[in-house]
Amino acid sequence: MIRMLTGVLGRFALTLFAASVIIFALMRAVPGNPARVALGVNATEEAVAELTSQLGLDRPLPVQYWEWMSGLLRGNIGTSLSSAQDITPLVIDRAQVSLILVSLAMLLALAGAIPIGTWLAQRQGTPAATVVTAATQVGIAVPSFLVGILLVALFSVQLGWLPANGWVPPERPGFIRHLIMPVVALVLVQGAILTRYVRSAVLNEAGQDYIRTARSLGASRAGAIYRHGLRNAALPVLTVAGMQLTTLIIGAVVIESVFVIPGLGTMLLDAVAVRDLTTVQTLVMLLVAFTLAINLLTDIAYRLIDPRLREAA
Repeated sequence: MIRMLTGVLGRFALTLFAASVIIFALMRAVPGNPARVALGVNATEEAVAELTSQLGLDRPLPVQYWEWMSGLLRGNIGTSLSSAQDITPLVIDRAQVSLILVSLAMLLALAGAIPIGTWLAQRQGTPAATVVTAATQVGIAVPSFLVGILLVALFSVQLGWLPANGWVPPERPGFIRHLIMPVVALVLVQGAILTRYVRSAVLNEAGQDYIRTARSLGASRAGAIYRHGLRNAALPVLTVAGMQLTTLIIGAVVIESVFVIPGLGTMLLDAVAVRDLTTVQTLVMLLVAFTLAINLLTDIAYRLIDPRLREAA
């Protein structure tokens, strides 16, 4: 077990290092001097040179990379080119908003997909299951931002039940009302995808020999699936859930723009709009690190659930 964890953590560290090098190189490959972009086209050469020196952009690339990464490891995220302010507290605040949105949407999507997908597998071919299966297919085809726009048109513009946009901190009144539609827009799409995978995984396990053996010993089809099949069906679903959690980050960028939510997604889009390369570089690195961390946790959970992988390790 210790060797397995060491190997997984080693791959995670190497992948994270490679990603940081690639992101740093791509940001440096963007044409133009970031200092001149920050000061504007009318800035004097002396002002550009002074800001370039302050930001350390005139230092060798290995030194710039080391200062950037060492700052991230110390919790010093960096300084914005556009505002010349430390973005560390702003990134922390925006990350909390995005994590609330993404984690809640994923939990609700799984909470609905597991029982619905299992039910669809048991009732395959019935009219009700056919209707629900068709609904999940529609949910897969419709993007989350379109669902968000439709929700705003119905519940905000037509009915006036919920606010159309904005964000309220969790400790203030109105937090839940502002959270409902963004979360629902993400849950409907992700829940439809996960439901299809749960249905497929349960159907695959329902035809295995151990399920037939359990039924021959007196267990009902549903009882055999719930008692013996769900654990094996959880393996492919866990992999897909990890992948979908990373795609939720991308989906959250669009949803944050639709509902004017101050998360990492809107911060990244604002930084790209003003060519704040320092902020873009740091935010992309944080999103990549989050994605790799999710893959790491998925890999560890996969090995904990499946004893065959532990024995092989």
